[in-house]
Amino acid sequence: MLRQRVITALVLVALLLGALSVDSAWPFAALTLLLMAAGGWEWGRLNQAGAGLSVLMGAAVAAGGAVAWLAGWKEGAPALLWAFALLLWGAGGAVALRSGPAAWPQLPRAARWVLGLAALWLAWLALAGAHGVGINFMLSALCLVWMADVAAYFGGRAFGRRKLAPSISPGKSWEGVWSGWLGVAVLAAFWIWLDGRVGFDGPSLFSRLFDRWGVVGLLAALWLLAGLSVVGDLVESLVKRAAGAKDSSRLLPGHGGVLDRVDALLPVLPAVMALVALGSLA
Repeated sequence: MLRQRVITALVLVALLLGALSVDSAWPFAALTLLLMAAGGWEWGRLNQAGAGLSVLMGAAVAAGGAVAWLAGWKEGAPALLWAFALLLWGAGGAVALRSGPAAWPQLPRAARWVLGLAALWLAWLALAGAHGVGINFMLSALCLVWMADVAAYFGGRAFGRRKLAPSISPGKSWEGVWSGWLGVAVLAAFWIWLDGRVGFDGPSLFSRLFDRWGVVGLLAALWLLAGLSVVGDLVESLVKRAAGAKDSSRLLPGHGGVLDRVDALLPVLPAVMALVALGSLA
């Protein structure tokens, strides 16, 4: 299992680095859209769409991304999209988590399909937009999510006492959430320090937040983003538990499926672009 995880991770990193090394933006956009389309296929399978319809749902994510790209939304998507994404994850995520896994299958299947595909499409569009702002900006947003996850895991194992959502993900604790936020704060401080000493292609997300809103605003934004990463993780866990599935698929040997790897990114990336629109961070 460990060998599979390492090999899969190395292949994905090589593909992403190769796409990022090209001057044109389309290889990275195409590669990430392909991954999100695979997530659309997984979402259909987890929500009773059937084999053929699940494939069509993945194709719909890819087609939606292509249309948005041709419409020029990579350079500037309507701010209302990011407001919709925040509403979708803020209000919708809270309702879903409060209701629990048993309530999820009671929603009409069409509604579940649309919600998932919209989340994947918005996340891809936000990722493409972040890439357009700058590689340093985009990588700092991605690393924020990864740090929140890693710090929450180790903090939860070391200090976890109070369960966060036992009916959805029994291993998660409130101590893990706080550890994740602390890890993100440490990462932000380091990255801001690094921005002042290394000639990147532009400021990171952390430096832009700090320059625009100061320490208090930076910490508040980090708390929001780290919290949303937990919501994304829990919502995907809820959907899998409702479907009786351990992983979203077996597309990524040793890692499960695409949704298992991008779940926390789905709400965070649009929120990052909402902060860009709100604070003129770009």
